[in-house]
Amino acid sequence: MRATLRWAHSDLRTHRGEALFIVLATAGIVGALLLATALFGYATNPWQRVFTQSRGAHVWIHTVRSADTGRLASLDGVTSVAGPYRTESVTVSSRGTRASVELRATSGQPAVGRPLLTSGHWPGTGDPDGVVLESRLARALLAEPGDTLTVPGTSRRLTVVGVADSAEPRYRAGEQPGLVWAPPAALRGPGGRVIGLRLADPTDTDYAVQRAVTVLGAGAVGEVSTWQQARAEAQGDNRLLGQVLGLFGLGALVAAGFAVHGAIGTRIRGHLRDISVLKAIGFTPAQVVRIFLLQHVAYALLGAVAAAGLIQGLGTSIPGRLGDAAGVWQGLPGHTVALFTVPVGAVLFIGAVTGLAAWRAGRVPPVPVPRPAAPAGGRLTGLARRALGLRLPPALVLGWHRAFTRRPRTLATIGRLALPLLLIVVAMSAWTTIDRFHRSPERMGLPAALTVRADSGMSDGEARTLLERDPRVAAVYPGLEVAALVPGQTATIALRGLGTRHDPYPYPLATGRPARGPDEAVAGQGLLDLLDVRVGDWVRMTVGDQPQILHIVGRSIEPENAGRVISTSVDTLRENDPGLVPALYQLRLEPGADPHRVATALAAAGRGHLDVHAVTNPADGLSALGGVVVGLIAVLALIGLIEVLTAIGGTVRESERDLLALKAIGMSPRQITAITVTATSCTTLAAVLTGTALGLPLAHWLIDTQGRSSGIGAGIAQTPSPLLLVPFALAAILGAATLSVLPAARAARRRLADTLSAVA
Repeated sequence: MRATLRWAHSDLRTHRGEALFIVLATAGIVGALLLATALFGYATNPWQRVFTQSRGAHVWIHTVRSADTGRLASLDGVTSVAGPYRTESVTVSSRGTRASVELRATSGQPAVGRPLLTSGHWPGTGDPDGVVLESRLARALLAEPGDTLTVPGTSRRLTVVGVADSAEPRYRAGEQPGLVWAPPAALRGPGGRVIGLRLADPTDTDYAVQRAVTVLGAGAVGEVSTWQQARAEAQGDNRLLGQVLGLFGLGALVAAGFAVHGAIGTRIRGHLRDISVLKAIGFTPAQVVRIFLLQHVAYALLGAVAAAGLIQGLGTSIPGRLGDAAGVWQGLPGHTVALFTVPVGAVLFIGAVTGLAAWRAGRVPPVPVPRPAAPAGGRLTGLARRALGLRLPPALVLGWHRAFTRRPRTLATIGRLALPLLLIVVAMSAWTTIDRFHRSPERMGLPAALTVRADSGMSDGEARTLLERDPRVAAVYPGLEVAALVPGQTATIALRGLGTRHDPYPYPLATGRPARGPDEAVAGQGLLDLLDVRVGDWVRMTVGDQPQILHIVGRSIEPENAGRVISTSVDTLRENDPGLVPALYQLRLEPGADPHRVATALAAAGRGHLDVHAVTNPADGLSALGGVVVGLIAVLALIGLIEVLTAIGGTVRESERDLLALKAIGMSPRQITAITVTATSCTTLAAVLTGTALGLPLAHWLIDTQGRSSGIGAGIAQTPSPLLLVPFALAAILGAATLSVLPAARAARRRLADTLSAVA
């Protein structure tokens, strides 16, 4: 054992840089996997905790006021109900911020769907206008207990007495109204009702919705929301961040395993004489394997322990969502198990790969075997001879020839180096796609920058005139959005009418054509999947008592409502119901206009009658992904650096046998150095081309697959600009060439004998 440790210590002193890179790469990989685990827990557990503690309802159904909701409690599978509660839709304002809300008449804390108070108290008899705000709505309004909310256009005042968490769909500006629990006396206007159903078997949600709609009648149902929709919305971008970290972490782990395998294989070929001597003095094959195995497992263990310690001790100090996720994850039940399992799994994987490579060292015979007179494939090819005949620099020709002489070994080196480069290309593609959402939102499903809603105090004509008067507004598209029951009556979707046939809304289409004719529409991927239809099909849905039949002629990139949206023109919806009037306006701004400044100006011009919001960009929630991508690229670059150093070492050792011959034909040390540098550069160039050629289509497939699963749909993936790919390729090639100069120059100036220590 003492001799084993002395040999390992000697090898460590010789390869200190490589050992450091292995430790750092392992730490980065384990850190990425632990953060991915934290994000998955952060995405799921907070909502699940709230749902469980509040005894959340699995289905919430909004109905007209006259609906007989009492019959729903006796449905099969319904264990209890929340409500029914009277509702009123109003707009409230606080500290200059407006929000659309649903006032829900709740006399006391309900047993089902009970809001969990985070601050303040529940309204009592002494708080006739006291209300409790859902926590996200409270953050949007900058409101806390003791503040007063106003209802623009009226003299009504509501006093905030509490803030609570809820498992229902949360407030989203311009998309989902916020929840406000209020005493029944605080509701003044006409509205509908809402009732929650808690089910014995949550998997029967679709069947329960179908039965409830049948009992109430389709005309009495306004909107249906389920626990699956609320959970998916609550998980939001945290789950996507976890998937990205997990995917790249596993890919980096595989790349690191291959890099370690290649490094050990190259080192074994360079230490054949030393290994033979160890065998000759009594080392068994198992002891030789153990030398390499323990050495690299120790490197991996050091990196894994360092990563686990940093995430545990400093994870909460990471700014933004990653730090929040680490803090929540440390309080979850499975935290300790994950903190132990992930590093151990990474170390075991690296150990298994190391064992496979070290097994070859155990097979080295104790008596050195004479090497062949010339390596296989060492003879110059016809192409190389013709290149020399054209008086090309011999160093370049011989370097290219050396890089591709040993085809199996060269292909393995190119494959190992191409893997981290491939993952870097995928990471750059993800970064480019997110950047395109910010720079060109009109091409990614967001042609409008602002959404405007007018109250009853302003007519359609007055609103359009006011909006079109602003010179920064390029176009105003009137619209309306209603909830529609899908065939089978198991869910509701968003039926949206925007623009007119004379001035159509510029939907960005992935497939098909724009909706121009009567009864034509475009749909999001989420709706196509929900109804199991394709572009070209006709679909039937129900809005109140009115059936609506539309012909889907295109698939739009739809980032809202998980893609469960079907869009047509206002004219088409009016043909089915002439009484419909625009309830919202989508504004397309002139290039360079600041949406927030325009929104402020329009809200002031509306004098309290306009509710103006900037359109939510789905990429805003992925702001943390930029730092994640940079960190992943750094880890992958370390792995690539390990592989480059391995390739350089192998190239230098393989050149030892040719050193005397090259000097004999008159080549200078500088030319011999250039041969090694050229061979390394050619190998790196082949790896860059391979990684780019495979990484670009892989990135498109991964991003579009994620788009389809989220409901946005395929067609959002963006290829990195050549201005990004070319510097990336040049940096990899020039970096490899620069790293190879010093060891190649040292080797070219040695007086080497043709010994058994040369390449096998």
